[in-house]
Amino acid sequence: MLSPDMIGMAAGLLTTLSFVPQAVRVLRTRDTRSISLAMYSIFTLGVVLWFCYGLAIGSWPIIINNIITFALAALILVCKLRER
Repeated sequence: MLSPDMIGMAAGLLTTLSFVPQAVRVLRTRDTRSISLAMYSIFTLGVVLWFCYGLAIGSWPIIINNIITFALAALILVCKLRER
């Protein structure tokens, strides 16, 4: 039987991996015109808050996956801000 932590890691892995194609595309093309600055700003802040929540409750699946998601989202956000 799967533990809640295993389910959390699997869910986090899938949602985190969903950012990889976008990050790779932005790094290759440097094109962020079709990306919403407001969306990525709000999303990145949300990821930071999820990370803080994970720390507060001691949930490693939340902590680890949000560190990785933050890195990917922040990379895209920085590229978007540099474009402006």
